[in-house]
Amino acid sequence: MSEQATSGTTTLIAGVRFSAVGKAYNFDASKIGNIKPGDMVLVETSRGLQLGEVVKLITNVDPVGEEPIKPITRLANPRDLLQRQNLRRREEQATGACRARAQELKLLGVKIVSAEYSFDGTRLSIMFSTDTEEKVDLKSLRQDMQRTFAPAQVELRQIGPRDVAKMMGGMGVCGLECRCCSRFLTEFNSISIRMAKEQNISLTPGEITGMCGRLRCCLIYEYETYVNARLQLPKRNKRVYTPVGEGKVVDIYPLRDSVMVEVGDGVYREFKREEIQPADELDAVQKKAENPCPNPEDPNCAQATGENE
Repeated sequence: MSEQATSGTTTLIAGVRFSAVGKAYNFDASKIGNIKPGDMVLVETSRGLQLGEVVKLITNVDPVGEEPIKPITRLANPRDLLQRQNLRRREEQATGACRARAQELKLLGVKIVSAEYSFDGTRLSIMFSTDTEEKVDLKSLRQDMQRTFAPAQVELRQIGPRDVAKMMGGMGVCGLECRCCSRFLTEFNSISIRMAKEQNISLTPGEITGMCGRLRCCLIYEYETYVNARLQLPKRNKRVYTPVGEGKVVDIYPLRDSVMVEVGDGVYREFKREEIQPADELDAVQKKAENPCPNPEDPNCAQATGENE
């Protein structure tokens, strides 16, 4: 969604959100007096006139980029709020009608998720998802919806499984009554299987995938903490010196800042990071101290040896 304007100098920026848990877009509020977070405003977007809520204000901001930000059209009044309620009811009707028509056309694998009118009623966006990545021909469905809901311009917009889960809401697989995506996540981050491995989480699909069928968004919450903690600890199978002798690291506990070391045949003990020293590094330092000139024919080395003498 583009929120760029054509002219004006921005001194007051308002972050406007169009859904309960959605991304906030910046608009120029310098010409709107006495505006505050929680106010409902009308703004012009790439999808037409929209009603949104002011969630934050930023003052004394210099324009960034070549084009300033689009201005807020005006504050919403009670009549605007009533119109939004009426549009909500029309959106539910449009969703039901589109689902029924998709079933009549036998569009297998196509799920009609929701519908959204622009505030002025000139645009109707119908969100859908598919079970496969193959492109589905929805030309007939769009034409039928265009005839049914004319004069509004009908658009069929495909969304991903995470967006579907966000819109549908419901309980998460972790037991939370409301999923993270529907509760506070305004944007989806890229999640990889490496994040689960780094945290020693079971790779069983049922334990690392969410209701959307994708990797859980929460895998990224503590990922950076684990990565930083592991950087301070030796890796598995590394030799270390401990208070009870030399041993081999067999497991790592990043959050406890400790490692499990095999100090003998079948003997395992846990040590804090400050209690161990990497054996390979200490051996290399000791070897270098005992033989400072590994190549006597090197003139630089010979010169250094002479200086030491």
